[in-house]
Amino acid sequence: MSTQRSRSHDRSPPERLSKDTIFSMLSNQRRRYVLYHLNREPGPVALRDLAEQIAAWENDVDVADLDYKQRKRAYTSLHQTHLPKLDDVGIVDYDRDGGTITLADRANDLDIYLELVGEHDVPWCDFYLGLSVVASLFVLAAWLGVFPFVPELALAGGVVVVFAAVAGVHSHLARRNHIGGDDAPIEGPED
Repeated sequence: MSTQRSRSHDRSPPERLSKDTIFSMLSNQRRRYVLYHLNREPGPVALRDLAEQIAAWENDVDVADLDYKQRKRAYTSLHQTHLPKLDDVGIVDYDRDGGTITLADRANDLDIYLELVGEHDVPWCDFYLGLSVVASLFVLAAWLGVFPFVPELALAGGVVVVFAAVAGVHSHLARRNHIGGDDAPIEGPED
């Protein structure tokens, strides 16, 4: 018995998703919930389980407190609309017969669009630029002999340690601020 797969698996997908396609896929809260949930799961997710979790998030209740209509509404829209769209562009692999969904490799194309940047946060590129200026000032001070009792190697080591610490914090925050990296789903811009 062969498993029916969607049309997207019958053709070879283009190299990268266009920005229009990415923004179209991310424009819907339910599809973002799908990506959030799949990011947190190591393997295939059953459609029923995915629909229940998304319905719970949408209705702000526990899965156990969902009623039939809430489950059915999420299940139907995922099965008929959202999962086929995500599958058609290669973001997820949706096995309709098996009722399972997994993230496809192409989901990595969305990573840059899924990171959260706080309203009052300083962009990391500006932070690294400022850190580079400070490090350059220390190098200049060492060259001019401003710190005669501190060896140049100690100054260089200090600069390396500071950059490593900042990069570690940046890496940790980037993972935490990525959809699927925290315990609660990320709300969309319309919320």
